[in-house]
Amino acid sequence: MTLACDGGRLVGLWMAGQKYHKEPLQGEMIEKNNLPIFTATKKWLDRYFAGKKPAIAELPLAPIGSAFRQEVWKILCEIPYGEVVTYGDIAKQMAVKMKIKKMASQAVGGAVGHNPISIIIPCHRVVGANGNLTGYGGGIGRKVKLLEFEGVDMSKLFIPKKGTAL
Repeated sequence: MTLACDGGRLVGLWMAGQKYHKEPLQGEMIEKNNLPIFTATKKWLDRYFAGKKPAIAELPLAPIGSAFRQEVWKILCEIPYGEVVTYGDIAKQMAVKMKIKKMASQAVGGAVGHNPISIIIPCHRVVGANGNLTGYGGGIGRKVKLLEFEGVDMSKLFIPKKGTAL
């Protein structure tokens, strides 16, 4: 995993081989492994992978993205551990927030896919309307493992046989 911060807040967490790896970052990166935010993030991840349910709010997050993406990422942070929601569910919430009649699920999918703080901002908990497990920048295999780890009922979910988001 690669972590990035602005000094005090986490701006990125990417897995090796992840789509859009370090995409929102600009300028030169300086490697510093001993920053307090990195220590806190590693402890958060240790607790998560130990089966605890650490709160997202425990970490100061500052994902870089448009206002639209920021709003989608806020909704992702509200998805309970061990549960999934659909892109359509998020599109409906975004339409209400934006005071518009309808929002395209594809627009939401773009924002979800560009989430720069994997696992902590739980984009892996978003699925297609029919249970399709498409659309995880870290790879479908990782998405399945994270959902199984969280105890999600996988019986109604499936991996698509073809598609662009595999």
